[in-house]
Amino acid sequence: MQIQGRNAMVTGASSGLGSACVQRLLERGVRVVGLDLAPPRADLPWLGSEAYTHILTNVVEADSVQSAVQKAVEGLGRIDIAVCCAGVLHGERVVGREGPANLDAFRRVLDINVCGTFNVVRCVAAAMMKNTISDSDAEGDGAERGVIIMTSSIAAYDGQIGQAAYSASKGAVAAMTLPMAREFGQHGIRVVSVAPGVFETPMMQAASEKVRQPLLAQSVFPKRFGFPSEFADFVEQIIKNPMLNGSTLRLDGALHM
Repeated sequence: MQIQGRNAMVTGASSGLGSACVQRLLERGVRVVGLDLAPPRADLPWLGSEAYTHILTNVVEADSVQSAVQKAVEGLGRIDIAVCCAGVLHGERVVGREGPANLDAFRRVLDINVCGTFNVVRCVAAAMMKNTISDSDAEGDGAERGVIIMTSSIAAYDGQIGQAAYSASKGAVAAMTLPMAREFGQHGIRVVSVAPGVFETPMMQAASEKVRQPLLAQSVFPKRFGFPSEFADFVEQIIKNPMLNGSTLRLDGALHM
């Protein structure tokens, strides 16, 4: 898909990986609607851009997401790109010193990371199916109406002790990718998931050195955590390359936890 002049929706847009994707897409001439429970940080360089609209949205609420997608379509005319970065991290042993894990906490992680992602995809895919295809887009059988990018994690494959909830949620995102791609393919919509390793997001920057150092030690190359801009690089390449579809792609510097 040619990226310039497109319209995008990004969830988790106020910080971390989502914020990096918003910035990259704006730099490439894309109009962006950002969805998040929180407003974007005041120091973000793209705030005030006429190409950016922020909608306070709870991804786990059906009406909230449906309303946001409707507003985006009304404002932009159509949505070509959706990047789902909204999510939470949770660490807890299944059985800890004080007994079994908190079941409500487990449900919350799955609700946000899995149901929230599914909620956004179902609404934005329905909108994408109505997109018309211009002559410039149609090249043989490669005409595209949209591309949806979800965020999984290497924890889906290399989950550590205490990551049962998070690994389950990100494994579910990976497992949804191919069925969605198969379903939407007839409409010219691709679905790809990224499974990032450890990135320098606010969530990770808040972690203690006791948590950070063992992960750094297991990194192969580069011997550092990823930069959000590198995640945005990858998202840009997925958008541009029509052969990337139905897969969950690791972006981890060969880190296997």
